[in-house]
Amino acid sequence: WIKKAKEENEIIHYIESLTLIEIACQAGYTSTAEFEMMEDLGMSIAAYSFFGSIMTVGAAIGAILSGKMADFVGRKRTMWLSQIFCIMGWLGIAFAKNVWGVNIGRVSIGFAVGLIAYVVPVYIAEITPKNIRGRFVVTLQLMNCSGLLAVFFLGNFFSWRTVSLLAIIPCLMQVVGLVFVPESPRWLASIGKEIEFEDALRRLRGVDAGFSQEAIEIKDATENFQRGEAGFQGLFQKKYAYPVMIGVGLMLLQQLGGNSVFAAYLSTVFAKANVSTTIGPTAIAFLQMPAAVLGVLLMDAFGRRALLMVSSIASCLCLSIMGLSFYLQEHQYAKEFTPLMVFLGVLGFSYAFAIGMSGIPWVIMSEIFPINIKASAGSLVTLVNWSCSWLVTFAFNFMLEWNSAGTFFFFASMSAMAFLFTWIMVPETKGRSLEEIQATLITYVY
Repeated sequence: WIKKAKEENEIIHYIESLTLIEIACQAGYTSTAEFEMMEDLGMSIAAYSFFGSIMTVGAAIGAILSGKMADFVGRKRTMWLSQIFCIMGWLGIAFAKNVWGVNIGRVSIGFAVGLIAYVVPVYIAEITPKNIRGRFVVTLQLMNCSGLLAVFFLGNFFSWRTVSLLAIIPCLMQVVGLVFVPESPRWLASIGKEIEFEDALRRLRGVDAGFSQEAIEIKDATENFQRGEAGFQGLFQKKYAYPVMIGVGLMLLQQLGGNSVFAAYLSTVFAKANVSTTIGPTAIAFLQMPAAVLGVLLMDAFGRRALLMVSSIASCLCLSIMGLSFYLQEHQYAKEFTPLMVFLGVLGFSYAFAIGMSGIPWVIMSEIFPINIKASAGSLVTLVNWSCSWLVTFAFNFMLEWNSAGTFFFFASMSAMAFLFTWIMVPETKGRSLEEIQATLITYVY
């Protein structure tokens, strides 16, 4: 029974990993489609920047609804619904006749991403044993790298319309796969479905799971927290201040570090530095795969805090190298080294970001909020993430034209801020049950 439960956990994890492949496809799509789509549809830089960033508007709307929807209909149904919107969006882009068509499709995809960006890490955290929880959630980052590699590679051989159709494949696979996975036991406990709760926990832990210490802790914590059910206004109570500050702070700094622009406009960065826009993005996506694997291996060995701090300070150094290379290029110094410095800077940043700042904030988000504020807090932090992503992706092309060096020095300063924020504010959650983490953070202010 235990062996069967472990195998089922792994199967469920792989099914949920398809979500991150899909998110990566939409993130990298704007980079691979940029020049061809602009030519086919007669788009200006401003129009394409709008197309690239409007996805985050849809994601912000999805983020607002994601928490309540996940609590109302469950984690599984929310993920299933998101894939329907994703399929509709990719079809809209593939068959669009004008700029409005691709923008509407992009908003639909963004709405889907906003729904699942928080729900999937929460679902994985809620079903996974505490000793491997971080590794399972961060493995999603490996799938994210795989999705970027796939879309960059396919973009070299197929038109932007064909790539849109191919991006539907992971959506369809997850729509089918979700039929075979159990609902979150913690969600079932929160709505009083005792029999379904024990059945789901048995599938995930083994035949005696319904009577285990974990089952008792889940029931007790759910009952205690549900006595104080909180909406958005409840997040501003003193007892929730610490976890909310951690969540909002990490999401702000993750996006202000510039990761979204590397996925969305990597071709633009390489073109500015005279690096091949065909080979460069694909090479980066391929070479960052080992970093994602390393992050998976290190997560539950060294903990969240250490990897976050190493990731953020290394990102700061790599972004500073990129800023310096563009500064030298603008002042006609050592221009012949600019392509190499930028390529190595992007590669180093990809490695640094992949082992920590990419996936770990989502791990922590899935761990720190108790069941009574998980919906509202999840919506808030996801909304902050996508709103900030919109700001950065929309402004990036204009920032790059205005001051290339200053753009990357700004991102570097935000990575330095992430290091300080983690050092001062973020607790270690490795090896602790969700109930233990949440109880500690709630009582921290007293």
